[in-house]
Amino acid sequence: MYRREVPGQKRLDLPYGVELRVDNRWVQLARIMPWERIERLYSVNFDGANGQVAKTSRLAFAALYIQSRLNITDEETVSQIQENPSMQYFCGFESYTTEKPFDSSLMVHFRKRITAEMMKAITEEAFASEAKKAIEKDDDDKGGNKGAGIGGSRPDAGEKKPKGTMLLDATCCPSDIHYPTDIGLLNQARELTEQVIDELHEQLLPQGHEKPRTYRKVARKEYLRFAKRRKYTQSQLRLAIRQQLQYVRRNLETISKQIEQGARLEEIRNDLQKKLPAISELYLQQKQMFDERTHKVDNRIVSISQPHLRPIVRGKTNAPVEFGAKVATANIGGFTFVIHMEFDNFSEAKYLKESAEEYNRIFGFYPRVIIGDKLYGTRENRDYCKSKGIRLSGPRLGRKSEEIKESERVQAYQDSRERNAIEGDYGTVKRKYGLSRVMAKLHDTAQTAISFGFFVKNMERLQGILSIEPL
Repeated sequence: MYRREVPGQKRLDLPYGVELRVDNRWVQLARIMPWERIERLYSVNFDGANGQVAKTSRLAFAALYIQSRLNITDEETVSQIQENPSMQYFCGFESYTTEKPFDSSLMVHFRKRITAEMMKAITEEAFASEAKKAIEKDDDDKGGNKGAGIGGSRPDAGEKKPKGTMLLDATCCPSDIHYPTDIGLLNQARELTEQVIDELHEQLLPQGHEKPRTYRKVARKEYLRFAKRRKYTQSQLRLAIRQQLQYVRRNLETISKQIEQGARLEEIRNDLQKKLPAISELYLQQKQMFDERTHKVDNRIVSISQPHLRPIVRGKTNAPVEFGAKVATANIGGFTFVIHMEFDNFSEAKYLKESAEEYNRIFGFYPRVIIGDKLYGTRENRDYCKSKGIRLSGPRLGRKSEEIKESERVQAYQDSRERNAIEGDYGTVKRKYGLSRVMAKLHDTAQTAISFGFFVKNMERLQGILSIEPL
């Protein structure tokens, strides 16, 4: 059951006649946060009138905001709210309390209810107006539509003149997992299947069944013998993988026999139930790669506990491959809008048209300039930008005179300077707001955590722009 909150800021009663300062950051945030829109979107999660009353949308959203802003754990978030009257004011409390506001396990439910799609709508509500002001100012400073369009093209009749600059790029937000190796994943799968066998055997004990052999001590010794090597040959690696594959296959067959004898998977630990399908898929993938002598397979599992993760090849010197969600974003007027996010790898270039159409939907006109890296300069994107009167960064196709080449070099240098802003956004959200290592484990909750990182970055910028008047 959920009770809708009445919009408006409550006054927080503090002991000893203490009053909160109006320039307190949490007091200021409470005044500019779009609580009404958050309430409308959050209340959709509840359709019944029975059961325990759920926590309010304001408390749920504020708790996730505090966690992302301070880059702390679920438990520490609860402790911070419990001890800090300013945070209690931000969360909508009517009076200061020293009691725990909620159990830390509820943070997972908050992340499930406040989805990434909901965060997109809240981001638009909170920052679109300020982003539009920045667009208008930028357009005035740069002389209107001067230089817009590729090849002198103009927007279609009836469309408003393009305005502003949109920066496009994509990044990966790595999840908190061990660096995956084939032998390490197989060893983990073997150990987990041994735990499943033990729990299923407990169910079959009353029927007098003997405990099946797993050779776990021998398998462990064989794994450690390889893992402790500082150097190894390809043949030694293949031997170690083949051994672990055989143990995993034997364990999976044993589990199937135990089920045929009457054991029930529904009665084993919940985490083992969830991991078993991933283990079966992992075995098939590793067996395929072993037989075909390759290191590539579709939808490759890199984490048994988080099977939705995929390897994202980024080509960076210190991290050529990352494991987490890939996020395509647009920087508009200094604010970051998430365009697309998923755990499978994708080409960010195919979302240029979607980004421009979202820009037009929100602001009522197309961008004057789109700046991205070379990946965005596909023929399809060039034709689309030309039809809308948008200048797309990058050199034009075809032969060019020396004069045009020089002007393009100057323009490319200016574009690269402007593009630094979106790279700075990624550095900020990863360094300050925890997106360098996403701790949420589930598919949807990880996306929510990533969305909050960008939302907090935007809200910090908005706080710096707005001149908030005293109460």
